[in-house]
Amino acid sequence: MAPTAPDHVPEMRRSASFAIDAVDLGVRYNLRFNRKVTIRQSIANLLDRKGGNRFWALRHVDLRVLHGESLAVIGPNGAGKSTLLQVLAGIMRPSEGRVDVEGTISGLLGLGVGFDADLSGMENIRLGGAFLGLDEDRVKELMPSIIDFADLGDFIDAPLKTYSSGMRARLGFSIATSVDPDILLLDEVLATGDAAFRAKSKARVIELVKSAKAVVLVTHDMDWVLEYCNRAMLLEKGRVVVEGKPDEVVKEHLDRTAAATEARQAAARAAGMDPAALAASQAALRGRR
Repeated sequence: MAPTAPDHVPEMRRSASFAIDAVDLGVRYNLRFNRKVTIRQSIANLLDRKGGNRFWALRHVDLRVLHGESLAVIGPNGAGKSTLLQVLAGIMRPSEGRVDVEGTISGLLGLGVGFDADLSGMENIRLGGAFLGLDEDRVKELMPSIIDFADLGDFIDAPLKTYSSGMRARLGFSIATSVDPDILLLDEVLATGDAAFRAKSKARVIELVKSAKAVVLVTHDMDWVLEYCNRAMLLEKGRVVVEGKPDEVVKEHLDRTAAATEARQAAARAAGMDPAALAASQAALRGRR
């Protein structure tokens, strides 16, 4: 059985006011829309009542995050986790349902999002500050602490295109958390970087939670779920499967993943395929996504 969350993760405080309240969220894509679709075809698609070409990335998702709570959103690839964060951040408008937010939001929704590869780290701090709605004076005030936390040395003056993925994560995380947001959204970025920076970022997330901030973390790293979060949600095919204590939700996810893997291997054996070769092929495909 997976271990329970450590003592430094506070229990959910039901009397606290909510940071995010989402009701019956749905995000629908029309698979017919592409560059070759004509205006006439597009109108026909919109009038299509059968919905045969519609894909629901999220459906009937209810979510409430309290101030002082850290929520992990986990699930297989394509479950709708990143789409959910984009809706919560206000980047994407839901097709149905509503989202209410109390407080300022800062997010790191993927490595390099909002960055310019040709600009230096210093210039990208200014750019990132602008994305967060900060004026020039506020960015200048925060600059020393961002540079210090990112700990990139002389690379802070080098173009971002010379950075490793870990260095980009360090810079992005430093910018996103520098503004002391009420709500912090993180999408699969904390697993990147060296052990020292992981420890620093862990301490900062815990500090945010303890100061009554809200954190929503999307990750495939179950150790981070158990260390960082006091609640977890499992998404599959755009729907909530289970929500509750991190250790219970992680166990459900691992059990379902193991069952799905066994089913694929059984199907491969029935078809006369080598399960090991099938697994390697699937892993290679995931690496290209």
